[in-house]
Amino acid sequence: MSINLSGQIALVTGGNAGIGFAIASKLAQAGARVAVNYLSKQEAAEQAVQAIRNNGGEAQCFQADVTDVQQISSLIEKVEQAFGGRIDILVNNAGHMIQRIPNTEMTEEGYQRIMDVNFKSTVFLSKAVLPGMMEKGRGKIVNMASLAAHNGGGPGASVYAASKAAVMAYSKGLAKEVAPHGIQVNVLSPGFIGQTAFHSTFTSDAARKATVSGIPLGREGLPEDVANSALFLSSPLSDYLTGETIEINGGMFMR
Repeated sequence: MSINLSGQIALVTGGNAGIGFAIASKLAQAGARVAVNYLSKQEAAEQAVQAIRNNGGEAQCFQADVTDVQQISSLIEKVEQAFGGRIDILVNNAGHMIQRIPNTEMTEEGYQRIMDVNFKSTVFLSKAVLPGMMEKGRGKIVNMASLAAHNGGGPGASVYAASKAAVMAYSKGLAKEVAPHGIQVNVLSPGFIGQTAFHSTFTSDAARKATVSGIPLGREGLPEDVANSALFLSSPLSDYLTGETIEINGGMFMR
């Protein structure tokens, strides 16, 4: 069975690289018109959009800092004007650990930056698309958590882990709130996903090898593994699923 998202408008935040790009590409392959949001790497965003177009998809890139509520409002307006309709699918992929910070060294600024990019962005982007989804009587919101939300993450990642746990709890509450309007809210929780800037920045080769050796399926995940689940949650196949978290970790963590 093929998934057909033709005529639907999707917004993927942080969609210019890694997992975000894989998700944007997968949605476009299914026929969605995809808005690729980026923060600062315009060239990478333009290349991502061109790659989607080269594969027959429809996409445009949109710059915005999704930790800024005013920029979020402007982003939604620009996307809907560009594609001539309200957003049907929101993938809150933008997120970052920023840096590993032991709690003894945590500053208020560091705490705020981590919470803003991972949790605040999810809350206010969801808020911004809800009027359009309610008007249509349908919609899909896919939020991004992490295995760290369950196990506290690695060294210096406790606030990051807490921000992702907040995404999980928020998504459950939001799912109940908007269910009467035909809107589903679900969460993806990736484990060790390779080919991303996250592990290139924060994970040593030794730690990578040790982690992969403990994965039951015997390999690190790929961005496409996450994208496949995002496609499912964005499609009619998940119409009776809401408030749930899909763990994508090759068996590292089983609930």
